[in-house]
Amino acid sequence: MIIGIPKEIKEDEYRVAIIPSGVRAFKGHGHLVIIEKGAGRGCRIEDREYEDAGAVIVNDPKEIYSRADMVMKVKEPLPSEHTLFREGQILFAYLHLSPAPELTEALVAAKIVAVAYETIQTNDGFLPLLAPMSEVAGKMSVQVGAHFLEKTQGGRGVLLGGVPGVMRGRITVIGAGTVGMAATKIAVGLGADVYILDIDQRRLAHIDEIYGNRVTTLISNSDNVSFSVLNSHLVIGAVLIPGACAPKIITRDMIRRMKTGAVIVDVAIDQGGCAETSRPTTHGNPTFVVDDVIHYCVSNMPGAVARTSTFALTNVTLPIALEIANQGINQAVLQYPKLARGVNLYKGLVTHDAVANALGYAYTPLCEVLRN
Repeated sequence: MIIGIPKEIKEDEYRVAIIPSGVRAFKGHGHLVIIEKGAGRGCRIEDREYEDAGAVIVNDPKEIYSRADMVMKVKEPLPSEHTLFREGQILFAYLHLSPAPELTEALVAAKIVAVAYETIQTNDGFLPLLAPMSEVAGKMSVQVGAHFLEKTQGGRGVLLGGVPGVMRGRITVIGAGTVGMAATKIAVGLGADVYILDIDQRRLAHIDEIYGNRVTTLISNSDNVSFSVLNSHLVIGAVLIPGACAPKIITRDMIRRMKTGAVIVDVAIDQGGCAETSRPTTHGNPTFVVDDVIHYCVSNMPGAVARTSTFALTNVTLPIALEIANQGINQAVLQYPKLARGVNLYKGLVTHDAVANALGYAYTPLCEVLRN
């Protein structure tokens, strides 16, 4: 199989979908990797390193799409890339299709097989390809929130850890999945007053066992969300329903009543955001203000720490990409059921129920497609 790695063109996206050791792994299984010139420079991987590993460097991204059987990316294709796909080609990337009707329409029309990193899921609900980037984003969320709370950044002027004789800053984390747990770890380390909310009592009990009275755990309902949001300096939105649009947990009315200069970091923005006032931003222009509340809604947060993120991501994507390359997508799905949830689109059909429901497409179970 020919594996194509184009350079990421999303604004301020510096990650790349493969590292040199991945090229060697594909080559060792008899596959060819073609990489766009300069694709790895954002995370300090030079073309010669890829060439030394056995990759072929090409200058034109169109050559990647015209030759590759499987295109591996980090982020979703942008409009300039929509027309480059070939029917039957495999796209393996973060896609987040539910809040992206134009992208979904283009990929359906291209009749490709779209495999989304973020919806590959094991039987126990774990999302192995989303987890490392969720951990990066969760840890970053406290870091960037603390920065924008500074008065010089327009924030309230609060030090989250406080000092003796002064109240600590309060952080509310909504959602106790991978993002929320990573954010909580950093928040506790800073010495902040930490609240975490989730709908799963067992998760909250687990957090209580780990942190004891250093963290306040609350069941996520409208009253508890409202209380926590209104009394916090930093709110981190970490809500996720795999493949679906994020629910709007934080209402406009809550935003209106928050502390002046408070900060929201909406990590759920890839799936539409969990605050009614959220909209995607970029690293170059990361924030906006609504009702005197600073919103940080960068949709590719891990891109800011591109080298760490690239190596963490390829640790988990490479084994699955190798299975697809070695066996073909159909056989790989049959052998590895967790991969089935990752196939969002199959040659013009929508094969993920959450994507179909969000965008009004007919849902076709993948098992029916493969049976035919």
